[in-house]
Amino acid sequence: MSDLLSLSSIAPRSWQGFAALALLAGAFLLWPLVDVTPGYDVTTGVLIFFLLLLAIQFDHFPPVARAIFLFIGAHGAAWLLLAGITGNEGSARASFYLMLAAAWLLAWRCVTVLSALRPTSRWAATALRLIIPAIFGAWILIIWEAVTRGAGIPFILLPPPSAIGVRIANSLPVLAADVRQTIFKAVIFGYVVGSGAGFLAAIAADRVPFLRRGLLPIGNMVSALPIIGVAPIMVMWFGFDWQSKAAVVIIMTFFPMLVNTVAGLAASGHMERDLMRTYASSYWQTLFKLRLPAAAPFIFNALKINSTLALIGAIVAEFFGTPVVGMGFRISTEVGRMNIDMVWAEIAVAALAGSVFYGVVALFERAVTFWHPSVRGG
Repeated sequence: MSDLLSLSSIAPRSWQGFAALALLAGAFLLWPLVDVTPGYDVTTGVLIFFLLLLAIQFDHFPPVARAIFLFIGAHGAAWLLLAGITGNEGSARASFYLMLAAAWLLAWRCVTVLSALRPTSRWAATALRLIIPAIFGAWILIIWEAVTRGAGIPFILLPPPSAIGVRIANSLPVLAADVRQTIFKAVIFGYVVGSGAGFLAAIAADRVPFLRRGLLPIGNMVSALPIIGVAPIMVMWFGFDWQSKAAVVIIMTFFPMLVNTVAGLAASGHMERDLMRTYASSYWQTLFKLRLPAAAPFIFNALKINSTLALIGAIVAEFFGTPVVGMGFRISTEVGRMNIDMVWAEIAVAALAGSVFYGVVALFERAVTFWHPSVRGG
């Protein structure tokens, strides 16, 4: 009976732990990890096993300590696996992938434990909201790196994240010039003008009924226009510099703002509007004190949508003619030169810039619409 109790005290408490233990046993039976000699030395292999087993064993500890040891074990083992496969590309055996899968399962368990935590302090809750998606994103990169190097996928087809990171570090001046041309000139100008014009048009459509009946159907039609058809025309009209790309961005951001603002202006309740009428409020007083605050979530929803549409529109427009600088120009040029790592570097920078842009708008939304139930509950 005591033997059974001792076994239950060291057995994993989650299905991820049981699965990781089974994968470790399979990896041990299929050792070595690579087909080449020298591959992983015995010390490295033992250390990887030790880290993973330690993480499984600490699944019995309190939640915070459990999450810490799961994090250290999973990511320490993953780092050793990636360090060993570098230079031995294309030689990974099944045992390598089994150990990688075991580490991934423990990282999954770590995220599960972290998600169940209920921190009392505000900074801890904020840190937790950042750590969980960071672990998820890190494992996308870890698996990408391990598969491309372990399977020996040619870099021209899919470079590993480490090669893309090296390319970014070595091309910072070029990337900075591309960001300045595409984002700080075309995207921001087109975003501000397109969103602002859409907002003003929505106010006019709300004020004048026949404009609403005419603009919204046209807006739905124009929003369905293919960007690859509009971009060459804008280049012909406004030239090869950033102005033509800004024109594409204006077209793409105008109608989402128009449609969302019109819908938001109709979101205020009938009782609130009747109350404003009893106070003899004018149209503009009702607009600024009731209807625009009620429409704020719709307006910010359009701003967040436009933050991604603007970047996509500017990059695609640069495929159809631009000076020798710009993110879209660089992508199209480097694809022709087979410099795929530079293409991925531009994609990574564009994704980062788009995420930052979206995040800034979302933070501004929380500051402005703090009173809204969706913000108070989030």
